[in-house]
Amino acid sequence: MENKQLSIKELELKAKETRRLVIEMLAAAGSGHPGGSLSATDLIVALYSNVLRFNSKDPQWPDRDRFHMSKGHCCPLWYAILAQSGYFPKEELMTLRKFGSRLQGHPARSTPGVESASGSLGQGLSIGLGMSLAGKMDKKDYRVYVLLGDGETQEGSVWEAAMAASHFSCDNLCAILDFNGCQIDGKCEDIMGLEPVSAKWQAFGWQVIEIDGHNLQQILSAYDQAKTIKSKPTIIIAHTIKGKGVSFMEGVVGFHGKAPTAEETQKALKELS
Repeated sequence: MENKQLSIKELELKAKETRRLVIEMLAAAGSGHPGGSLSATDLIVALYSNVLRFNSKDPQWPDRDRFHMSKGHCCPLWYAILAQSGYFPKEELMTLRKFGSRLQGHPARSTPGVESASGSLGQGLSIGLGMSLAGKMDKKDYRVYVLLGDGETQEGSVWEAAMAASHFSCDNLCAILDFNGCQIDGKCEDIMGLEPVSAKWQAFGWQVIEIDGHNLQQILSAYDQAKTIKSKPTIIIAHTIKGKGVSFMEGVVGFHGKAPTAEETQKALKELS
């Protein structure tokens, strides 16, 4: 199933709508993670709108592309995209983190469109690697995309998966690094320095593409380029801003896992109108 190709303007409008949904969901839940959801919005809106091959009416379609959100705490973004893509009604978004809801605080396979559970950081690239290898063994042409958080890459399991993906020439695997520079305890560089990020991935045998993670043209070009890479996996290092789109959340570590108050919600929605 092919996506309708949205224009840059249409993608910008969809990204703004998605950010509004994220804020509304978190306000209704009274808990959750706005910062990283907002920083990755443009990346995932572009992926699902113009790149990913899927069928929301048949979530287990064998030839679908696979997407895995390794930084599972940012699932409000994923749920908003899945609802917009037709996996379940948008009205269900307001049940986020409610008892009995299919939309848990971290992704679970009970949610239509979710391939694997996530939440414990550092595991997602290994999951994507498994999907990639399975596709090669089954001689399928689907692609696998994994969204990583930058703080998450401080974990050794990420680098084990990175080494294996290169060794097995997983050119159907594309990692997306939401490089917003913040994690729950502060700035990434203060907690455990990440640089030189690009050189590290190159040294592990990956094709590296660095972009402005809020420039939709650059994002689409990166996805297109990744499809042309042969014999090795690709990582898109997307430089982003934590809390992007809401002025008082941008670059603020405190909004990593703090839902907006009623007053903050109204202010945020006004900025995103």
